[in-house]
Amino acid sequence: MGRLSAEGPIKVLSIFGTRPEAIKMAPLVKELEGREEFESCCCVTAQHRQMLDGVLDIFRIQPQFDLDIMEPRQSLSTITSKCLLGLEGVLEQTRPDLVLVHGDTSTTFAGALAAFYQKIAVGHVEAGLRTGDRYAPFPEEMNRSLVGRLATLHFCPTPANRDNLALEGITQGVYVTGNTVIDALRTTIVKDYHFATEILNQIDYEGRQVVLVTCHRRENYGQPMEQIMSALAQLARRYPRQVELIYPVHLSPVVQQAAHRHLDGLDNVHLIPPLAADEMHNLMARSYLVMTDSGGLQEEAPALGKPVLVLRRETERPEAVEAGTVKIAGVETGRILEMSAELLESPAAYRQMAHAVNPYGDGQACRRIADAIAYAFGRAQRPPEAFSGKG
Repeated sequence: MGRLSAEGPIKVLSIFGTRPEAIKMAPLVKELEGREEFESCCCVTAQHRQMLDGVLDIFRIQPQFDLDIMEPRQSLSTITSKCLLGLEGVLEQTRPDLVLVHGDTSTTFAGALAAFYQKIAVGHVEAGLRTGDRYAPFPEEMNRSLVGRLATLHFCPTPANRDNLALEGITQGVYVTGNTVIDALRTTIVKDYHFATEILNQIDYEGRQVVLVTCHRRENYGQPMEQIMSALAQLARRYPRQVELIYPVHLSPVVQQAAHRHLDGLDNVHLIPPLAADEMHNLMARSYLVMTDSGGLQEEAPALGKPVLVLRRETERPEAVEAGTVKIAGVETGRILEMSAELLESPAAYRQMAHAVNPYGDGQACRRIADAIAYAFGRAQRPPEAFSGKG
């Protein structure tokens, strides 16, 4: 790969649209803003409106462009087409030297494609994650793979992600940086944190086993989600005085309906609105166990020494499974109950998972990414040191 070029400061346009993207891109945006070799600007698509805005407030980021595309019951086609059309004008106006996109969302794919159409270099933050199944997670696996073909710079969280790209013939412009979400945790977790969601201040975190739950992914819609919700309801009934389930319910009508149908009326289940990033991180830090189909929580919880049961059939984040802090519980009611009961009843099984192995980052990912960009544009003599993947 030849060196990229820029006249004056390197103009970087960061594009994101969902809360998970914002959490992971926010510390990188702040890193770029604080360095004189960069001119940083930001465009949000608002694929998720309310949940995105909360993260922007926490990190005090004011986007220069806001496409505000969100609409009720939006489809993948409407998200992608509205992003692509809106970003065309943004790119024509800004003419950045580099576009940064994150992860695997429809905003990410559309952002990379829009930049490619205008022959603007793309940097892919959180590159190289793979399950090997194009339909799981859906559409994220294919989004991430396609962005890998469009990108010039690839910022991999772990050595295993780099190896995935190498298997696809992508070996140039690849950097192992750690995951920026670990950088974000340094900002958001605070000792003696007071929650804005008042019920969270009333939970007995010492006397109860608090289980943090999230479930929202599209591939779990339908029968898988019904089985997951049934397992959560049975778990709550089995341990009425021992366990408290806290479930910030995604705004998707599909998820809302399933959660309330199965879990309403259970005294030890708290269905609450989606949480701001700092609330979620501090709640996770106080919880006993995390049960989730989210990708990001699989990275964040190990950094906090919290066991994770993944409510999916597979994961594109195998490093924590190998480290022992994450296990795949699947989507079948019986298996979910069996695996969660073991962690709730067996201190030895819990201790085995709760050791604080963090294969995803050391809090220096944003610096490494900025250093890598500077190197790629000829503003630094050597690339940044690679993150080892050993925490």
